[in-house]
Amino acid sequence: MQNSFDIALALPEILLLILAAGVLVFDSFSKSEARHSTFAFSQFSLIVVGLAVAWQWYNDLYGVTFSGLYVVDAMSHFLKLLSCIAVGVTLLYGRQYAENRQMVERGGELYSLTMLALLGQLLMISAGNLIMVFLGVELMSFALYALVAIRREHTQSVEAAMKYFILGALSSGVLLYGMSMIYGATGHLDLEQIAAVINAGEAGRLALVFGVVFVVSGLAFKLTAAPFHMWTPDVYQGAPTTVTLIIAAAPKLAAVAITLRLLTEALHGIALDWQPMLLLLAVLSLAVGNFTALVQTNFKRMLAYSTISHMGFIFLGLMAGVSAEVGAAEGLAGLIRQLIGADVAMAHFAYGSALFYAVIYVLTTLATFGIILVLSRKGFECEEIADLKGLNARHPFLALLLLLAMFSLAGIPPMAGFYAKLSILQAVVGVGHIGIAVLAVLLSLVGAFYYIRVVKAAYFDQPENDQLDQPLQIGVVAKTVLAINGLLILVLGILPSGLMETSMRVIQESLRF
Repeated sequence: MQNSFDIALALPEILLLILAAGVLVFDSFSKSEARHSTFAFSQFSLIVVGLAVAWQWYNDLYGVTFSGLYVVDAMSHFLKLLSCIAVGVTLLYGRQYAENRQMVERGGELYSLTMLALLGQLLMISAGNLIMVFLGVELMSFALYALVAIRREHTQSVEAAMKYFILGALSSGVLLYGMSMIYGATGHLDLEQIAAVINAGEAGRLALVFGVVFVVSGLAFKLTAAPFHMWTPDVYQGAPTTVTLIIAAAPKLAAVAITLRLLTEALHGIALDWQPMLLLLAVLSLAVGNFTALVQTNFKRMLAYSTISHMGFIFLGLMAGVSAEVGAAEGLAGLIRQLIGADVAMAHFAYGSALFYAVIYVLTTLATFGIILVLSRKGFECEEIADLKGLNARHPFLALLLLLAMFSLAGIPPMAGFYAKLSILQAVVGVGHIGIAVLAVLLSLVGAFYYIRVVKAAYFDQPENDQLDQPLQIGVVAKTVLAINGLLILVLGILPSGLMETSMRVIQESLRF
């Protein structure tokens, strides 16, 4: 433990907490119902926090502080910076939507709650202790519950918030119960100490395995994996679209981070127990997500089931980090020897691929929901796939962005989503799960149908209403960011090596297994 109390390591979180409270104070002096100044102050706050993270990363400021509760490493810098960017882009896309629906008329709670949710995500990313994991999860979750119900007069939003809260509280209880069992089995809350006890063979085996089952179940809920996905379609559809994007994008990075830390750092010594669970979650998510999305007519609901299927790919990458075949043949000792020896590079590649996939998913999700937000006007929600009919004739720029996003989600080259899926499949095949890789490809082909259906509606179908004929309310900055968003989807598909190498490097520098 390098330092028991180092403020410099926690500088981004401290700044974010102060600035999130400052948003409410600043907003109290705002006389504009549109809250333009509050939005500008929120974006300024995110830039300040992002620069603080970048400064830490540039100056190689790493370490452990607060008695092991808080870890700062390359992975935390990488994901925190991306989370700040994702939240900033989300607020930029959703500002006009929020103003049109009086979501900011009563105050700046939308912005302050979003920043508090981001604070919870940053704590999750840097969690080095089970207590910090739980505190980060709850801080993020409670802010998101409130955001879903921010339109208090909107019955569908309130209903979605209640479903999210009840199921979220249940999953938090499951996660906490699993953590308590791990504590009982090992006698420690610190992730490194838990790993040391497990590797020494001193942990209570039965309690530990049961604890892992509950922890993985809780993590699956946060990652919207089947069969813990029941809240996702209702919340995605019922929440205001700005809030849907807040839930769909940045929190996935934090959930992947704590999954990596818990499973690969603390619980890697019992990988043979949690790896089959990840395999089952992956297959179920791919099957349930893709087949259920086929019959959806609501675009947001379809994207919710699409999210479930994409989480299946992330779980495949996490599962591939450990070779089940080697472990089954030689036991746990053989598995550890394999990872320490020749297969350590494959483990880094698998975990790096999962991280890369999560980043590409967030990038594509931002573009997709950004288009929905831009097309939604006062009194008109662009939610149905039918609402996109004839989009190319009316707004060819947005139709092209939609095509790029849908092709990326479907895994069609040369979009970034293709390389993300390919890297996961390479990792799965590399550890001997050829049958699982073939199944994933077949299920992805099923998923390609409903993505192409959206492109067909935008390019080949005749419009059913005249709502999209009205002038768009989109600023120059938002339009520019949308264009950059779409360009990145294409460029990272053609030249993915830089981001992939960065993902693998932060895994190599941060995870110890």
